[in-house]
Order: sequence, then C-alpha cells, then structure tokens
Amino acid sequence: MLSETLKQLFTRDLLRLKKEIESYSNEQAMWKVEGEISNSGGNLCLHLIGNLKAFIGEGLGKSGYVRQRDHEFSGKNIPRNQLFQEIDETIDVVNHGLSQLTEEQLFGNFPIQIWAHETKMEFTLIHLHCHLNYHLGQINYHRRLLDIKISASEA
Repeated sequence: MLSETLKQLFTRDLLRLKKEIESYSNEQAMWKVEGEISNSGGNLCLHLIGNLKAFIGEGLGKSGYVRQRDHEFSGKNIPRNQLFQEIDETIDVVNHGLSQLTEEQLFGNFPIQIWAHETKMEFTLIHLHCHLNYHLGQINYHRRLLDIKISASEA
C-alpha cells in the first residue's frame, strides 16, 4: 500500500534532515541569512516540522497539533538538540498519521484543504514528500554555502 511506502520515504528523509542539521559545524550558522538567501537552514527545518505535523499529524492522525507557521520562519537560535527531538517526534507523528489511512481514503480527498481547491489524498501526500525534499536540498546548500563561510571567518 502507498502509505507503507510513504512511511519509509518520510522516515528516510526526515533522518536525512537530522543529518543535515547535525552536519553544521557551527550551530549559529543554521540561523544565518545573507543576500538572496532569505530562509535559514534552522527556519527551513522548523517549517518542515510544522508542515508535516500539521498536515499529516493533525490532518490524518488527529494529533491535536496547532501550527504556528509564523514561528517557523521567525524562530531563531533553537538548540540543535531540540531540533533533533522535534524531528524524531515528526517521524513518529507522520508514521502514526499514515498508519491511520485506509485504502479507500487514498482515493478520496485530503481532509484539509491546503490550496484554493480540494486535492486528492494521493496527490497531497506525494506533494508533501516532494516539499520535504525540496527544502532538504535548500538546507544542504545553505549549510555548504554559509556554514563554511562562518567557520572560515572565525578561524
């Protein structure tokens, strides 16, 4: 079933997110923005956590999560260990939410209207996974561009 495949993919890529956050040599660099780079790696991490906890956690798993989207982009200097804990929680929430899906629900609409129109469950879940990977790539580039720059300037 698609939900089992998605559980494997989300888990794999959320663990990759954790590895990206861990790979910053300078924890302060996670929160740096510069020039055309308007979102820090830390804020993109918060955004991914909030997005998945809201749409899969609350939308499918009825977790009770209340999203604070503004904080995803305004929060700063959250310790790396706290981000690790939140990523681990997100893995659990996503797996629980996807476990709630029935085969029939996969052919219906997603329970939360995200865009201007309703979307099918399958489309939305695949979109959410693509969204995770899009920002995961941005975090990777953010880390490689700005972490090195900060580390070099401190040497």
